[in-house]
Amino acid sequence: MTIPLGIKEPLLRSFDEILEKEGWTFDGNGPKEKDRQLLVEFYTVIKEFALLPESHRVIIKDITKKMGNGMADYANNAEHNVNGVNTIADYDLYCYYVAGLVGDGLTRLFVDTGKANPALLERPHLINSMGLFLQKTNIIRDYREDLDDKRRFWPKEIWTKHIEKYEELHLPENEEAALNCISEMCLNSLQHADECLFYLAGIKDQSVFNFTAIPQVMAIATLALVFRNKDVFQKNVKIPKGEACELMIEVGNLRSTCDIFRKYMKIIHKKNTPKDPNYLNISVTLGKVCFAVLI
Repeated sequence: MTIPLGIKEPLLRSFDEILEKEGWTFDGNGPKEKDRQLLVEFYTVIKEFALLPESHRVIIKDITKKMGNGMADYANNAEHNVNGVNTIADYDLYCYYVAGLVGDGLTRLFVDTGKANPALLERPHLINSMGLFLQKTNIIRDYREDLDDKRRFWPKEIWTKHIEKYEELHLPENEEAALNCISEMCLNSLQHADECLFYLAGIKDQSVFNFTAIPQVMAIATLALVFRNKDVFQKNVKIPKGEACELMIEVGNLRSTCDIFRKYMKIIHKKNTPKDPNYLNISVTLGKVCFAVLI
């Protein structure tokens, strides 16, 4: 966030080429940026990248190029930088660039190494849902942190149904509208949940299953926590560490993962209220996910 656009944009668009520039390093971002040390020592990443099989390097470079150009487009979009995300379609595209593409690249690597069913590559919507479910849930949770940093990721198409000014969602007098808004945001995220379970059914390796399933159960637990939770507008809420540890232990196979999803579906169902304008839509979506769990 501290890198000027004139420097950031060309770096993003050429980052796939940087992967093969021996000794490349970058120290132009602020001292408090979380990824500063990674960039300062990026020559180490380049060394490791060179040791990978060629088929893996091709996949990683391809995803890096698509992601870099996608993020450069957003960084260069004045409307996005000033007013945030406008439509749900824009929201989906943004989440695709920052998370869906990661799932795309990982899935290609899983298939290339025989750890996933090749049929997954014929179902890109399942791959995309894996990334979008995680990213959208995090965006809901991070409302307050992003607001304080002057970032808007909740799509205008959703929040304007409930309130006139995005910055006023946290005000006590707007509590009911804010809760209805967050439930619609959760509904938008929840619509990806069943496809995440169908994706996980295509993983053949235990370690890869754990790697892909654990973030998903963390996401559904987080979604149940933030659903109609007014604390989201005041602070960054997170599931307790003990609960997170339990989830990591409980994830062992598709059946246990489905059981976890069912558990949190029930929590969301109990918090859903007929006063919410999306009450029926939420109920139907919960039913759809529960049907996927039964399959």
